[in-house]
Amino acid sequence: MARFEGIIPAVTTPFTADDQIDVPALKENIEQLIESGVHGFVATGTMGEAGSLTRDERALVVRSVVEAAAGRVPVTVGVSSGSARQSLEYANDGKAAGAQYVMALPPLGYRADADEVVAFYAELATCGLPVMAYNNPEASGLDMPAALIARISEEVEGVVAIKECSGDTRRIPALLHSGGDLEVIVGGDDWALEGFAAGAIGWITGVGVLAPRECVELYDAVRNNDLATAREVYRRLLPVARFDMTSKLVQFFKAGQDAVGFNGGPTRAPRLPLKPEEVAALDAALAILREPAAV
Repeated sequence: MARFEGIIPAVTTPFTADDQIDVPALKENIEQLIESGVHGFVATGTMGEAGSLTRDERALVVRSVVEAAAGRVPVTVGVSSGSARQSLEYANDGKAAGAQYVMALPPLGYRADADEVVAFYAELATCGLPVMAYNNPEASGLDMPAALIARISEEVEGVVAIKECSGDTRRIPALLHSGGDLEVIVGGDDWALEGFAAGAIGWITGVGVLAPRECVELYDAVRNNDLATAREVYRRLLPVARFDMTSKLVQFFKAGQDAVGFNGGPTRAPRLPLKPEEVAALDAALAILREPAAV
């Protein structure tokens, strides 16, 4: 049975006016997303501003998401850090909080070689939860080609999936044809349809935190081989989805959440509010998202 099938939003972390984790707002978001038909969540990823959270805050966020999900969909904890020891601590905290899976980039801040990357995931896998490797060269500074990911899967029993966010659709069939049984998940919002068409079984999405119904509609259309509907939904999603591959994705998607009825709110430093021209670009993209379907 597939673990990471479907639409899996990477949830944002709402903050109160005095910069504390806003647990009620977070749980309200989770409930609305589940009502929209999503199939799982990632907590404390890039979208969750994990890099600016303390260890205790990370654990609180994961616990809150798990409590709100209440067993209806699985929760994956993002544990990316600069060392296996630190990531393992985050993974163990997530496990204690009730998360079902772990997701991690290769070591941050260091261009590890292949042996070091394998060793990193081998140590992380000792947490006992299934692990999703995460290839995002822009975020980690290291590109993991399909051959390396296949090696990780072969040598590290606990690694069961790969979130592919290189932006190169060709990676997905390369991973699927590498001989292993890794679940392949598309991780970039502006090539989600291409990723599904290439064989990805799921989409870990940023835009899904503000347009979950459209993301689920896209996924269902692909599963039903309804390419016309999939293309039309994708046309409306793409202008907003393209913000995912910018450095200000969190600011864009939190502002988008506020605009459509979710709890986005402020970001935490070093992130600053969007500039007027960025707000205008978001408004224009949201206007396209709101257009009636043409099919």
